[in-house]
Amino acid sequence: MFTGIVEELGVVYSITPNKITIKCSEVLKETKLGDSIAVNGICLTVTDIGADSFCADISPETYNVTTMSEIKTGDYVNLERALTLSTRLGGHIISGHIDTVGYIKKLSSNSDFYELTVCFDKKYSKYVIKKGSISINGISLTVADCGNDFVTIAVIPHTYNMTVLKRLKIGSKVNVEFDILAKYVEKNLSSSDNKGVTIDLLAENGFL
Repeated sequence: MFTGIVEELGVVYSITPNKITIKCSEVLKETKLGDSIAVNGICLTVTDIGADSFCADISPETYNVTTMSEIKTGDYVNLERALTLSTRLGGHIISGHIDTVGYIKKLSSNSDFYELTVCFDKKYSKYVIKKGSISINGISLTVADCGNDFVTIAVIPHTYNMTVLKRLKIGSKVNVEFDILAKYVEKNLSSSDNKGVTIDLLAENGFL
């Protein structure tokens, strides 16, 4: 699990459909083989560690359903180590399992912040609410506005400058992970055991 607070920008040293090597420094501290690191929001397992880099395998599923196929040697990527029990949860809970690939429709400077609009398949709109959380390329962001197939986010300068956002442009593809709490609520409400809100349920829980 991750928080969506990017620790470092890494540089892709090499990439193939089944392996990626990333140059970095901060996330190598205390990292061991088998640890998880989010790369642009994608949870990858460390398979090799060098003096200034780490390697991770890429499964066919990950390569096909994320932006991995778009990444090239020399690209910058957001990096975050998996959280620990002593980690401050400064963002929100992120699994590193990408729901869909969206694209940037708008990215512009607006006074003291930046306005980012990301579009995606409308079937995912049920997971988004105003003031809710969303992960874009592994960055924990707060939804300022949303519609049938988009979210708009006000990005502070620190986040813009310290992540890959400032290197993206209109049309760039991004990894999107929706709030896991919304998915659990959906699962619960769609369960065959769920009978909805009834008089008996309200009475049993002290509301009547």
